[in-house]
Amino acid sequence: MTPESFSIIIPAYNHAGEVASVVRKALALGMPVFVVDDGSSDSTFDQIREIPGITILRHRTNMGKGEAILTGFKAAAPTAQWAVTIDADGQHHPEDCVKLIAAVPEGQRPIVVGKREGMYSAEVPWSSRFGRKFSNFWVRASGGPPITDTQSGMRLYPLPESLHLSVLSRRFQFEVEVLVKASWRRIPVIEAPIGVTYQVGEKRVSHYRGFVDFMRNAAVFTRLIFMRIVIPSSWRARY
Repeated sequence: MTPESFSIIIPAYNHAGEVASVVRKALALGMPVFVVDDGSSDSTFDQIREIPGITILRHRTNMGKGEAILTGFKAAAPTAQWAVTIDADGQHHPEDCVKLIAAVPEGQRPIVVGKREGMYSAEVPWSSRFGRKFSNFWVRASGGPPITDTQSGMRLYPLPESLHLSVLSRRFQFEVEVLVKASWRRIPVIEAPIGVTYQVGEKRVSHYRGFVDFMRNAAVFTRLIFMRIVIPSSWRARY
């Protein structure tokens, strides 16, 4: 694999405080960087518009993280075979991209999920720890991979395979559904350790909306488990 095979996608929604720093660190890796401004209403676009060497893609309204990732995939696919996704909130360390790339076994094209280390420190909200365990269990129940950090947003995706998984979710739920659909299609899903930095207090920006997103998660997992039960595995590979 050559450096030209890789790209970096940064979905951003109202992350004016951290996005410029994340973008500059990603640029230092020497890969094409695509930033998808998902209808931000703050100064996210103004923070990055003058940074040279990046491609900025904009949604006129907020369409969801999954839609932003797909927009990035489509933009990167003509020139790259792989795409690394990095959250714009400063949680991820862009230099960890090399760990995900190094984890790819020779001759394989897996999805590599960044397993966040330090998730049990005092800075990490209990809701994030609970959500990780909740998601891990239901991804496995849906026929997904037995990995330990299904909610991690830092991942290496093979292109164009990831564009053709027929994932229906377009918000946060995209990141769990894509793992399940990949397993159904026999695309390997593996993990590699990465660092994580959690902002605390007023600096922390989260767009997870408690009850609303819990219900969305429940609806997605209900649909996937139902499909797993009623549709033979050979047929599920088509969905």
